[in-house]
Formats: sequence, C-alpha cells, structure tokens
Amino acid sequence: MNKSAQYRKKDRKYIWHPFTQMKGWMDEDFPVIVRGSGCYLYDADGRKYLDGVSSLWCNVHGHCVKAIDDAVMAQLRKIAHSTMLGLSNAPAIGLAEKLIEIAPAGLKKVFFSDSGSESVEAALKIAYQYCRQSGGAKSRRKQYFISLKDAYHGDTLGAVSAGSIPLFHKVYGKLLFKTISAPSPHCYRCPCGKSRGKCSMECLEKFRSIIVKNKDRVAGVIMEPLVQGAAGIITHPSGFLKGVADACRENGVLLILDEVATGFGRTGRMFACGHEGVSPDILCVAKGITGGYLPLSATLTTEKIYKAFLGEYEDCRAFYHGHTFTGNPLACAAATASLKLFGKNKILRDLDGKIAYLKGALQEFYKIGIVGDVRQCGMMAGIELVRDRRTKEPFPMKDRLGHKVILEARKRGVILRPLGNVIVLMPPLSISMKELRVLVDVAFESIMKCQYCQKT
Repeated sequence: MNKSAQYRKKDRKYIWHPFTQMKGWMDEDFPVIVRGSGCYLYDADGRKYLDGVSSLWCNVHGHCVKAIDDAVMAQLRKIAHSTMLGLSNAPAIGLAEKLIEIAPAGLKKVFFSDSGSESVEAALKIAYQYCRQSGGAKSRRKQYFISLKDAYHGDTLGAVSAGSIPLFHKVYGKLLFKTISAPSPHCYRCPCGKSRGKCSMECLEKFRSIIVKNKDRVAGVIMEPLVQGAAGIITHPSGFLKGVADACRENGVLLILDEVATGFGRTGRMFACGHEGVSPDILCVAKGITGGYLPLSATLTTEKIYKAFLGEYEDCRAFYHGHTFTGNPLACAAATASLKLFGKNKILRDLDGKIAYLKGALQEFYKIGIVGDVRQCGMMAGIELVRDRRTKEPFPMKDRLGHKVILEARKRGVILRPLGNVIVLMPPLSISMKELRVLVDVAFESIMKCQYCQKT
C-alpha cells in the first residue's frame, strides 16, 4: 500500500469533509497533499498538481513564499498568540494601519475575525446595532437586510440568512432571520427575461425600487461586488454596483460589500469595488488577506459607524462580539508580509497581461458543445456546462458532470473545483503565463473528454 493509500484509509475513518457527500468520498482516490511550492501542490506519493483554484480562492503569491515564511517564523519566535480582549499586539496594529491605507476611501476602523463568514457576521451585527444606536425610533425600526438572489456570504447562521442558494441554505430555513431578496444581475439566466447586451439593466431598477420601498426598515444592503463567487462566478454588468451604491446613499441605507473572494487583487484591482469607484460603509475581507497562509478576516467600517458604539460603560453601547483568535499575531504577520509583496512584485501591474490572455483563451471554450456560458472578471473565471445550449437546460445533479471534469483534470496534473455544473478557474495571482496556458488547456481537454463521454 503506497503512502497516499495509507493516508486515505485513515482519512475515511476519521475525517468529515466540508461540502462533501461522504458516501461517494469513500470510493474516490483523492490526493493527500503533503507540501507545496510556487503554484504547485505535491501529494504523499510525489505527484505534482497545478493549484488551479488557489487552495479555495485564497492563495495569492504561491505556496512556500520565502518572504511570508520568514515573517511567520520571525513572529513565531516572539509569540504565537495573545488575546485582543484587554490587550493588543504589534502585528495586528501594523496590519490594521496598512489595511486602512489601501482600503476604499472613508473606511477608518478595522475589526478582526478568523474567517470570511465571521467577517460577514460581524458586519451584519455592526449594521444592525448601529441603526439602533445612531438615531431615534425611526432608525431603530431598521432591522432587515437586502441581499441578492443566489447570494453566498458564508456558513454561520447570520451569513446563511443573507444567502439564498437553496442547495446550501434551504435545510436551515427555520433557523434563519428574514431578509429581503433582490434579483441577481445574472446576464446568462436573466431574471427579467432579457438578453445580454440587449437590456436597460432592468435588474438594477428593480433593486433600486426594493431599496426605496424598504428604506425605513432596512439596516443595510449586502452584496459581493462585481462577482457572485459561490453562485457560479456570476459576473455583474458594468455600472450595477455603482447604481446600487448610489441608491443606498440616496436612501440612507448602509452598503456592506463582501469582498472575501474578490479582494486582494482577484479581479485585477486591490478591491473589486475600486473598478466602479465605490466606497462602502462596511467592507468584509478574508481569504487572500494572508496570501492564503493562515485564517484571518477583517471587517472595516467608517468613523461614523464606529462612533455610534462609543459611550459610558453603563450605556452598554459597546460591540459585544469577538473571537478567541481575533488579531492573531502569526496571521497578522503573514498578512503584512503578503501586502508588502503586492508592491515589491508589482502583482497588480503584472495581472493585466494574464487577464487579457485568459479572456481570449476562454472564448475557445464555446467550441465545446456542452459549454453554455463563459464568465470572467480578472483572475476569476467560470465555465457553465449545459445539456442543451439552446434552452440552457442544466445537467441533472445525479450526472455530477462538474465533478467528472475535475477528475479528468486531476489525471492531467491540475486541481480544479466545480460549483455544480460550473468549472471554476481561479489560480494564484503569481501564476506564470506558461502555467496559465497549462491550466486553460487542461480545463479545455477535460471538458472535451466529458462531452465525449456524455455522448457515448
């Protein structure tokens, strides 16, 4: 029995994997990763895989980056963790300063958490409490949130309440608080029955009307800017984000932007909202914040929101929320080192050529009969597979077509992860042009292979 087989035996005995039907997992020869280097992962038997999904969308500079390794090791020799309750620590202070320097205008305060879900959870509670403490009876009536159809903001209950992907969220319905749903600007499956490029952005007008109608009872709008990641890499039309932001401002509604997946260069800008010059009231970041090294997230707010929580002790206006590992020094050291690499390695500047290549190469996928739509924003891409291109009929879940494609890619030395029938390409930002070509070529070959299998 080889090393991977030994590991797999123990994995199946002891581990429950996320987002995984474990019955099927028991029959799968999955890779057991033991090390990484650059954009590659290596399994227990020495096989090499190109990390085509940035280890779940979080790796920025590659694996085992010396500058980040050194920063973590240097911090480890000092202290690994101390609480932020009643104390502070130098790495957290330094990182907070750097985050405010690069954040959208107007954001002045940083609240640290451990994951993207937790950053969203904090944002929702901050917005709700702010409304209760910032005005009179009218403000206190603001208790609902508006979110997009097919939204995904994480897996804690508040984040799930703001989400609306039935596969993930339906079973928990009775545990959740009520939210108001707005139509997603899904141009391939338009909720308004329009065709891409042949509309007047009716979805935005519907969103505006929902904000206006509910402005006196809504604490905030929460959305992913430009791209709805877990919904299937749904890319929003130009101007949609700006239109929503304007409507929020005009109607006195807080705007919460969830940049957990889109932040730190993933769309070609440091933050996706920068493409449309939007500054939110609250910003949620995670994933790429540490370069993909350690769990860390942050919720950034304006000075105005922060001041609503100030008062005498007996007023009980404080934000009674936090986590054991809030502002963890090791994670903050990794994040600071990662942010320094953006400048040193000119990451954002060098993305332009990669993004342009990816945009052109993805058009070739339309030559494959089962490809219905290709969506891209920066280094985020989704290839939607359909049974019938004319009717956009999806493949049934039982076919597991997306999973079959990623297994084919794995045979060719590339790790991918599907979102149902959508094949996601989201490599580390540091990927070379040569490696990017391999990623695209393998994805193409793997889908072609599965298209052939579907016909036989």
